[in-house]
Order: sequence, then C-alpha cells, then structure tokens
Amino acid sequence: MTGEVRNWAGNVAFSSELLRPESIDELQELVAAAEKVRVLGTGHSFNRIADTTGTLVTVQDLPKVVDIGERGVTVSAGLRYGEITAALQAKDLALHNLGSLPHISVSGACSTGTHGSGDGNGPLADAVNSITFVTADGELTTLDRDDADFDGSVVSLGALGVIVSLTLDVQPSYQVSQVVYDGMPVDRLSTDFDAVMGSAYSVSAFTDWLDPDVMVWRKQRGHHPIEPDWLGGHLADRPRHPIKTMPADYATQQGGMPGPWNERLPHFRLEFTPSNGDELQSEYFVARERAAEAFDVLRTLGNQFAPVLQVSEVRTVAADELWLSPSQGRDTVALHFTWIQDEAAVRPVVVAIEDGLAPLDVRPHWGKVFAADAATLAERYPKVPDFIALAAKYDPEGKFRNDYLDTFLPRP
Repeated sequence: MTGEVRNWAGNVAFSSELLRPESIDELQELVAAAEKVRVLGTGHSFNRIADTTGTLVTVQDLPKVVDIGERGVTVSAGLRYGEITAALQAKDLALHNLGSLPHISVSGACSTGTHGSGDGNGPLADAVNSITFVTADGELTTLDRDDADFDGSVVSLGALGVIVSLTLDVQPSYQVSQVVYDGMPVDRLSTDFDAVMGSAYSVSAFTDWLDPDVMVWRKQRGHHPIEPDWLGGHLADRPRHPIKTMPADYATQQGGMPGPWNERLPHFRLEFTPSNGDELQSEYFVARERAAEAFDVLRTLGNQFAPVLQVSEVRTVAADELWLSPSQGRDTVALHFTWIQDEAAVRPVVVAIEDGLAPLDVRPHWGKVFAADAATLAERYPKVPDFIALAAKYDPEGKFRNDYLDTFLPRP
C-alpha cells in the first residue's frame, strides 16, 4: 500500500508504509525478517500506540475465519465486530457485550481494553478464552485460559506479537430493546447511581458536566414495559444521537422495539459511518464505589470542558483479571470524553482531569489521549511490572516495541 496512512480520526500519520499480508505464512515470514513490527487495526486509537519506524502491518487481509466450535467462536483477528456478530446471530448465538462501534476490529479492541457497558459485563477482552499470535521469531503461539501467561496476553498493546486469531465465549442469542430518556437531573448520577446504572443490561449516561440534565440510554434484554417518566427524566420524543445536536440517522434503533443483540448493543449501526472521525477521545476509569467523587471533580471542570468537549459518556464495567485491563481487579466506572480535534486545546483539559481524579487512583485508556507518565501508569495498573516481564519473555529483542511502549512501559 502506498501513500500516507492515517488513523480513523486523522490526527496520527503513520511513519511507515502499511503492508497487507494475505496469508499467515506470509505474515510469519514478514515478522521473522523485520527488525521492528507494529500492527494497525481499524485505526480507532487516538495516539501513536500502533506507530513504528519499522514494519507496519495489518491482518485485515488474512483469510476471514468465523469458526464455531466447542470452546466458542474462533475468529480471524482483523475481522470487525459487526462482521463477527452478524455471523453469530445467523447461528442464533451471541457475545456477552459490544462496544459503541461495530466497526472496530476484534484484535485491536481486545488489545487495548475496549468495553461496552453494564454492571455485570466485563470488557470485550473478557470473552477471549484463547489467543494465537506470531512471535518475534515468526512462530505461532497459542495461549488458553489455563496458561499462566494468558491474563497478560489479551490486553497486550501489541507488545507480545501479531495476533492472528482469538476464540471468544458465546451464548444463546438474545433480544435487546433500547429506550432513551431526556432530562434526568445530573445530581441523580450521584444520589441514585446504582438505580441508574443497574436499570438495564447496558446503560450509558451522556452529559457535558455543565447541563443540569443528563440523557440516559437503557438497553434491556428482552421486552419490557416502557416507563414514560423515570428518575426525573422523560422518554425521548424522537431518536437521539449521543451528541444531542446531531441527527440520529446513524444510531441503532430506539423506542423500545426489541431486536437482535448485535443491532441494539452498539450505539451506531454497522452500515453507516457514525462520523467522519473529526474528533479526539480520552477515557478514564475509577473504582465503582468512588463514582460520586469522580462526578464532583468533573462538574467543577465543566467550564474548562466547554470549549473543547463534544460529549461525555458514563458507563460501568465489571471487574476482570486481565493484567492491563482498565477494569482489572475492580468494578469500574468508565468516564469517556469526545473532544474537538484540536490537541493543543485538549491537552490542558486532559491534564486537569488527571490531576483532579488522581486521588481516586484513576486509570487512562491505553488507546486514547492521556497525559500520565510511566511511573503513574505503573502505580495505577498494578500488573505493569509483570506485563513488562511477560513481553520480554516473548519478545526478548524488543521487535514489537516502539516509542509508545518505550515511553509508557519501559523495560528496566
């Protein structure tokens, strides 16, 4: 592939030409011969996590695999979630949860700790029960949940090798109905947090931290009676986009009409591009029991947000044991921010958020805009030393390392 390669948001121009191997054998030969290698998924990260001055590859052109077996569904790493979920739904099967966008690749999403929402739902990577990747010497390695290294291998930031396939837990298909409420007083996020976030299988609250009202999206398994009024809010009179001023054409169906899980759990439809990517994103994670404290901090920063914030989303994620997962070891509140695409203006606000949330042991999302340094990340993610040792085990010469890893996860 020739020409400049950029991420989805357009804020990162990659330093190398993108290579597109069409077979696993070709990928193995490429990795074995390269001095440095990084993998680009669908480009939905907002920092230089995938960049390299060496060999930049994509696995999207590898043979497409969706193989349902006794352990779940084995999928090729470059497939987008929308492709996988449609194939599963056709077999009356489902995954436990999905992110906002069905357009993201399974390997990229799992490798960076991407998640959906729901008090009982772990991140997307929590569904992985087996992972196969190409190591620095070009060999294939498979790790299962029974392997000692497994918990460090799934949210791996590309540091262990090039993922070629993953096996995901599946369950019987289910229906989801989605309703949106306008006008819920923002104070309810603090005073009735459990009632808000526990009101459905997956719940998202959208705010700008200045508006006295919050918009809440509730995604419930099965069919449920629609409440016209709820916790001070009222049923939306028409479909909504997470950003109130934008048309809802791209949003998944609302209004309480049940539909397949894969057509309701994401916020956006696969057949549409939800935006042109003209944005930046940050996301922060605090322990669930400290949610009200976090909200107090963010509301004090509302005036600083105003010039650069498009929308903020509050979700919950159940605890997991994957080493670099933002919800590792604790039930978590996820605080997402969609910014305008002006990094110079956004950076000071990001610093203010991290300073304000620092007493709450806040963790940043690995694939988005953040300001934390290596020492802070090692403090907030307690398994960082174990992960650095694991990466050195599988990649002793540092073939998969880049400036991002050297900066944020440096080897001793």
